Amino acid sequence: MDKKPDVFRVGDLYSSAQIQTALSVGNAGGVRLSLGTDRTPTRMVLLTSVAEARQANENPYHDRVEGAALVYTGAGREGDQLLSGINKRIPQQLEMGFPIYGFTIVGSRRDKSLGPKRWMFLGLLEYVRHYPDTQLDVRQKLRQVWIFEFYIHANRPNVVVSEEVSLFNSLRSESGKADAVGIEDRQTMTSELTADKTTPKKDATRVEAERSRLLTLSPERFEHVVRHVLLHTGFERVCVTKYSQDGGIDVNAFVGKHLWLIRNVLVQVQAKRWLHTVGRKEVAELRGSLQPFAHGAVVTTSHFSRAAIVEASEAGKKPIVLVDGYEFATILLAMGKKRLEVG
Repeated sequence: MDKKPDVFRVGDLYSSAQIQTALSVGNAGGVRLSLGTDRTPTRMVLLTSVAEARQANENPYHDRVEGAALVYTGAGREGDQLLSGINKRIPQQLEMGFPIYGFTIVGSRRDKSLGPKRWMFLGLLEYVRHYPDTQLDVRQKLRQVWIFEFYIHANRPNVVVSEEVSLFNSLRSESGKADAVGIEDRQTMTSELTADKTTPKKDATRVEAERSRLLTLSPERFEHVVRHVLLHTGFERVCVTKYSQDGGIDVNAFVGKHLWLIRNVLVQVQAKRWLHTVGRKEVAELRGSLQPFAHGAVVTTSHFSRAAIVEASEAGKKPIVLVDGYEFATILLAMGKKRLEVG
């Protein structure tokens, strides 16, 4: 039997049995709790399979690591998910301060070369926000899920189990996430499409399938898709800037002649092929990057926080146009045959 670890190291591999015994959690499910005598959580373990570990034809919505962000789909593999049971426990970290250990699987059980140690430690996780979303399951049927976003604390490579609470509190204080992510930035505003019960289900499914396809693209390829859409919707002199991953301007475009009163106006676009939420910070940074007299827009495959939406239209500031994943997918579908030119 594998030795019970008293320290978890970021990047190291562990067996399910080691995780279970060292952290006093169950042996089943993607979210596992350790409860105190009063039945409140003392720690949580989150086990995930991020997008890079799945086959290309599998659903790209489940889980994904994007920089220091982990996007995690709640418990419940089939049908609509509810914010109850284990899913309801996750946001309680904000008030109770219990540590959450994050692990990702690195290979299939069928790969005998890996042995039992198949779970890589990501680091301690800090809850950021949760929100309802739609997702296509493996049968391509639409369902409602709950999405949770976490900040990954990977900068402390060693987590001593006996010191986990003090370490997590220290990490949370150092990161400033609890203060920097205000109430409105914790609230994600999903597209009206997800809540519009009058939208035909087949249309909602088509839009979700299109957004799913966009999420399989590389960030660089997504910028070229944005350029393609701009060119076919009336913009001229559209060019993609040099790919840099620095959060600056990705696409420059000029309004075409058909909008004659604002023709030749420069629009600078930031394209974010993200699964996690675009917040206030990103909108404010784009505004600061704009050339004088240029207009700005953020096009994403994900959603915007309430604070981002407020920031984009705040009085006295240059307005920023926000296009979320559902709206952009709908625009692509409306292009019909022109959409097929997008690789």
